[in-house]
Amino acid sequence: MARVKYTNSDIDLMARMMRAEAEGEGRLGMLMVGNVIVNRLKSNCLDFKDLRSIRDVIFQVQGGNYSFEAVQKGNVFYNKARNVEKKLAKQNLDFWREHPSKYSLWYFNPYGPCPPTWYNQPFTGNYKQHCYYEPIANTCEGAYRW
Repeated sequence: MARVKYTNSDIDLMARMMRAEAEGEGRLGMLMVGNVIVNRLKSNCLDFKDLRSIRDVIFQVQGGNYSFEAVQKGNVFYNKARNVEKKLAKQNLDFWREHPSKYSLWYFNPYGPCPPTWYNQPFTGNYKQHCYYEPIANTCEGAYRW
């Protein structure tokens, strides 16, 4: 059973986002980013309430801006998804979860050491240039659901 309901269009959209945000970090880096996207959809808490689709997550606006830098700036997000990223996106949507993104709802590239918190949420680890953060304990049960 898949972690979330999705369509072929969702696979394509998520694949484009994973590539745009983490292509330089290889397949594992793209999987980490994809995991955060799925976690946001599953969590239904904090800043991610009432998101009902992959599209809702990717085009979410917070504080007047898109949540993801790749959507704000465009970069490769608007390029066609390649088969390798589509396969990775499908893995995320179906089953893939690994540390440090396993329960993470946030990530970013600080261009330096990872801070111990991000928006007051605890650091869980990093992969290459991205730092990952999961919700404070007992504030977002949905982030920990399969």
